[in-house]
Amino acid sequence: MYYKQYGNTDMKVSAVGLGTMRYDEEDIKAGHLEKCAEIPLYAFEKGINYWDTAPFYCEDKSEIVTGIALSQIKRSEVYVTSKTNLGTIDAGDHPTKEDFRRRLEISLDRLKTDYIDFYHMWCMLSLESWEKHMDAVYGFFEDAKREGLIRNIVFSSHMQGNDIETVVASGKFKGMLIGYNALNYRFRQSGIKAAYQNGMGVVVMNPLGGGMIPANPDAFAYLAEGTEFTVPQAALRFVASHKEITVTLAGCTTKEHIDDAVKAVENLEEKPASEIAKEYEGRGVALNNLCTGCSYCKGCPSEIPIPKYMDAYNHKILTGDAKSITDRMDNHWGIKQEKAKECIACGKCEEQCTQHLPIIDRLKEIAAL
Repeated sequence: MYYKQYGNTDMKVSAVGLGTMRYDEEDIKAGHLEKCAEIPLYAFEKGINYWDTAPFYCEDKSEIVTGIALSQIKRSEVYVTSKTNLGTIDAGDHPTKEDFRRRLEISLDRLKTDYIDFYHMWCMLSLESWEKHMDAVYGFFEDAKREGLIRNIVFSSHMQGNDIETVVASGKFKGMLIGYNALNYRFRQSGIKAAYQNGMGVVVMNPLGGGMIPANPDAFAYLAEGTEFTVPQAALRFVASHKEITVTLAGCTTKEHIDDAVKAVENLEEKPASEIAKEYEGRGVALNNLCTGCSYCKGCPSEIPIPKYMDAYNHKILTGDAKSITDRMDNHWGIKQEKAKECIACGKCEEQCTQHLPIIDRLKEIAAL
């Protein structure tokens, strides 16, 4: 395993980390949690010492599964994360210290540990969201750190690079977790550079573009050109090779997924983000226009299944054929274009979109097919 230093700390973390939101769905539903725990234990055997979990993952069982595994190894040999925000505390905009403490203690109990190495201010979608959480809960994070319940205060974000720079400049965080991949690297790059220059650790989620990259191997074949890697392995390596990026999370359901992730960073060569961008500029399709499937646009007042329509629109971008939109809607999602006509252009979806895509225009285009 290839290891990197986490920011300006003395912690050495594996270049690929275990994302724990993809434990086997059937096993989770059947309550076979011990079986699911074989995945983090196998990851540990392979040298992966950074495990990322959160409330609500895997039908709210991820922390429990991760804790089962954590209890079977030496605690100090693994770095474990979890997350919280106003949505997990469930106390409105004005939680008390007791509300925050209760949420944290649930995570600690499930993880079977006395402390969490990296505790995230979770899912900051905008600067407004971040400022709201700073006012409401940051003081509780500091209290928990003083008590030794958490070791490092970090944040996760879907903001664009320039907004991430603002959060980084606050100096309040040891590291950050962001979505970064071959689809969106152009508009997130300034954020990872700023964090790196400020001595922060940078952890990346969604390195395979929400499954978009492995599902379209021909479109992303350029990532693996001249290598022995598969397209998914090459996509992981693309992210991990950034000098500014500390850990690349791989969501693993099987041991084979772990083996793929480990292979992706064998003999890794790190390069500055600017060099990587230059190397890949102009290769492949115009990837920044693709929806990465984060689904934050859910909640349409007209009940339009926007993530499904945006996924279908991706196929036009990838193939250049508008008919591929209807093919995807009919054959994969079982939805019709008529529903797209019910868009009232309220803008809620575009406000929530982590990529700031023109969703309303795309729905109009779909409706007009």
